[in-house]
Amino acid sequence: MRILFIGDIVGKPGRTLVQSAVRPLVSHYGIDLVVANVENAAGGNGITREIGESLRDCGIDVMTSGNHIWDKREALDYIELEPRLIRPGNYPDAPGLGHVLAQAATGDTVAVLNLMGRVFMAPLDNPFTTIDAMLVKLAGQARVILVDFHAEATSEKIAMGWHLDGRVTAVVGTHTHVQAADERVLPGGTAYITDVGMSGPHDSVIGVDKQVVLKRFKTGLPGRFDTARGDPRIHGVIVTTDPETGLATGIERLSLTQADVDALRSAVADS
Repeated sequence: MRILFIGDIVGKPGRTLVQSAVRPLVSHYGIDLVVANVENAAGGNGITREIGESLRDCGIDVMTSGNHIWDKREALDYIELEPRLIRPGNYPDAPGLGHVLAQAATGDTVAVLNLMGRVFMAPLDNPFTTIDAMLVKLAGQARVILVDFHAEATSEKIAMGWHLDGRVTAVVGTHTHVQAADERVLPGGTAYITDVGMSGPHDSVIGVDKQVVLKRFKTGLPGRFDTARGDPRIHGVIVTTDPETGLATGIERLSLTQADVDALRSAVADS
């Protein structure tokens, strides 16, 4: 089984590129389930029902999130209506759920879980004890388990990878918008990467118009953080797993420009 995880989709540039790429990626790589982090999909902050449905319709099976999940007020209602949109499971009291059981193209059930870190972030419930409780609750319901750990500190993410090694299929880090180059399968059989990266405008400062950010760094004055537009790219990983054991057999990092996506679409159309 092959699972495609797409890193944080940022604004319209990220959405547009992802929407054009998902089905060609599924066809080219033989993907059985598509998961994407969508917490920055609406104008760089949050998610709306209209945008969520457009991402679902392009072929994304599960949508994960993080600290910006509530930035658009309508998400409070939308997450109750759309079970394929999940929020970090360690919120102490919030709408929606921190996990979903999805069916892959192979017919196998895949559990997708979402957690948020606490180092340099909001003081939510302990993600390490939360994930332990979630796995107990989900015991016997799915062998393949993917965890999106939305966190700032690399140390916290790496610790979570070791905490879950051999207990889940994959731990993929999100939030920093900078793709890490440390993808590997840990000794116990869990695929791991510290941060999948950002699917959005890379002619930017982590998705934001670079001139606005530079002005703030130079002057200390506030400014509107508008989403940038240039050089959209897709960052993601493909996790290969044995559905009988639930353990990973490989993880491949993706970084695709607009030209890469255009070439892929052309190749798939010609095949």
